[in-house]
Amino acid sequence: MTKLWAGRFAKPTDALLDDFQSSIPFDQRLLRCDVTGSIAHATMLGEQGIISDEDAEKIVAGLKEILAQYDAGQLEIDMGAEDVHMFVEALLTERIGDAGKRLHTGRSRNDQVALDVRMYAREACTTVKGLLLKLLNLLADLAEDHSQTIMAGYTHLQKAQPVTLGFHLMAYFQMFKRDVVRFEHAFEAADVMPLGSGALAGTTYPLNRARVAEILDFSEVTDNAMDGVSDRDFLLDFLSAASILMMHLSRFCEELILWSSTEFGTAIMDDGFATGSSIMPQKKNPDACELTRGKTGRVYGDLMGLLTVMKGLPLAYNKDMQEDKEAFFDAYDTIVKCLPTFTEMLRTTNFRKDKLYESAGLGFTNATDLADYLVGKGVPFRDAHHVSGSLVGKCVRENRALVDLTLDELKAAHPAFEEDIYTAISLESCVNRRKLIGGPAPETVLNSIRRSRVWLAAHE
Repeated sequence: MTKLWAGRFAKPTDALLDDFQSSIPFDQRLLRCDVTGSIAHATMLGEQGIISDEDAEKIVAGLKEILAQYDAGQLEIDMGAEDVHMFVEALLTERIGDAGKRLHTGRSRNDQVALDVRMYAREACTTVKGLLLKLLNLLADLAEDHSQTIMAGYTHLQKAQPVTLGFHLMAYFQMFKRDVVRFEHAFEAADVMPLGSGALAGTTYPLNRARVAEILDFSEVTDNAMDGVSDRDFLLDFLSAASILMMHLSRFCEELILWSSTEFGTAIMDDGFATGSSIMPQKKNPDACELTRGKTGRVYGDLMGLLTVMKGLPLAYNKDMQEDKEAFFDAYDTIVKCLPTFTEMLRTTNFRKDKLYESAGLGFTNATDLADYLVGKGVPFRDAHHVSGSLVGKCVRENRALVDLTLDELKAAHPAFEEDIYTAISLESCVNRRKLIGGPAPETVLNSIRRSRVWLAAHE
């Protein structure tokens, strides 16, 4: 295929360079965006009288035919084309004649590519947000179901204080909620229409950029042509949001892997989301969690790759920026595989309330409440902390729990102890008394869930 820009050159490009610079193997997924953007551009050109109404109508009709064939799976894409943009224009010209050659009036591939990628990025942000909202709704439902399921909370992977599973799940709700906001921001960053920037300095044609933005439902147009063609911050916003999302998924997966182990035994994954061993018949491996955890590094690499590509580029467009798409597409593809799989895996996981409660009773998770009890009796906190610590030490040496200590033993440590200490350090009391906003008391968690459902309704 003759290059549309070949007029300047005395010989065709070498086959090695053609293969090296061809982007159609990966940018062909932009075809719908490219055709839709070209329809808007041609419509505007006709309305502005830059090309004739007849040519504009031919171009739009030809583009719609190409799009219909693409959607029907009947369009054969020429993998020898330089990129999807050149492929579409060459195919259009082949079908409708000279009118097709007028499509590129007033635009450059630079602003055309920027437009297509922004359109695709908007769609990607919307898709990821939708998947996140499904996960958030599930978390709210599970948290409500487990608002009174007592479990151990951890710091340093050591038992710390009793909480509830609902409280723990709502911590992840907050993480994924922030992810939604980040993808909303990434959408807003992409929602700026660059067409009309030309190669870097705009154009002398009387384009109506606002009209193209209106047709394509962009909120605004870029304010500087040079930045319009060289900006990829919106993709970095997407990749940054993607990396943080994957980090959150990875943390959750790490906990589910631990909880499903024999040592914890507090979560049982559905057989549909686990695999076995080729040699050990007893194995039930949490592969979905492990793969998600592993793919997190892949998305981090996508972000770092594009940051590195962009860090040394002088204004305006440089061919290096062709490397933006594979990183973006890879991160997007990874997310849209991980999120639905993780959500359904979580939905089908069985949390063992008995084991969770039993585990919460180990490791002296009520030691802080024992100290708080003494504070309530007028003992300074530092003294109360020391007394509680000494009693924990005694229990460790004697292989006992704090509730196993007699009242006489407790009074020997401090005279402020009374019979009500046993109620005060029960797991239920330890959880239920923590009613401050942000705490694990069931009523507090349920209030948090109610607020969260209002937020979800506003963002769906």
